[in-house]
Order: sequence, then structure tokens, then C-alpha cells
Amino acid sequence: MKLGVDEIKELIPHREPFLFVDSVLEIEKGRKIAAEKLFSPEEFFFRGHFPGNPIVPGVIVTEALAQAGGVLFNYSFRDELKKEGFENAYLMSLDRCRFRAPVVPGDKVVLEVELVRRRSRIIFFSAKASVDGKKVAEAEISAYLV
Repeated sequence: MKLGVDEIKELIPHREPFLFVDSVLEIEKGRKIAAEKLFSPEEFFFRGHFPGNPIVPGVIVTEALAQAGGVLFNYSFRDELKKEGFENAYLMSLDRCRFRAPVVPGDKVVLEVELVRRRSRIIFFSAKASVDGKKVAEAEISAYLV
């Protein structure tokens, strides 16, 4: 199943300029997602990070991974969550976060996130980002349902 930006906006509350998932390439309900983000040279953060040598901040890459996880979780469980009284999930922690290579203007980043488990109000994901098949970042992500 592929999703475009309009469907993504129905699943997570993020909006431009802080929406970092352009499309969903593949999604398996309750299991995993592959999404992508193209970082154009006009992104707001390149003006200061770093002039003359622009690099996507690592926190933006991890935010993109977390947003992809949010798309996966809401796509899979939105109706159940509403019945339980939950409206959203907030990023709670990043563990074992590693940055393997820089992401630069023009890079299309593939975001792969797997749902590991849910324990009460906490959701655990395993995530990795890659450019042209090369891993650029990875993290274990947890989010808190509110």
C-alpha cells in the first residue's frame, strides 16, 4: 500500500515545514513501514547547518524516522486508540542512535521502521534511514500515547 502526503497528513499532526515524510512506499499493518523524504536544497535548516557545507541535522533524520513510526502506528491502530481514549503519541526516547553518514541537499532518504511492541501506553520501534541503499542512521525509538 502506498500513501501520499495527503494521506500522511490524515495520520500524523505534523505540517510543513516540519513534516519529514513525503510518501509511504510500503506499509504492513501492525508490522513495518518504508517511507521516504527528499531533502531539497531549500530546506529551512540548511541556511545555518552549515553555510557552505549544508548537512541535514541528525535530529531531523531521527524526527523523520519517528514520524514514519507515527504513520505506521496510526495507520495500524487509529480506531482502537480512539476507543482507548488516546489521540496522539509523543516521542519519548531515542536509544542506540547512530549516525553513519551525512545526509546532504538532494538526498532521498528511505525511512524503514518496524513496530517492536506496545507496552501499555509506550510504543517501541526499531528504525533505520538509508540513502542509495547505504545506512545513514539507526535508532530504537519509543513513544508515549496521550
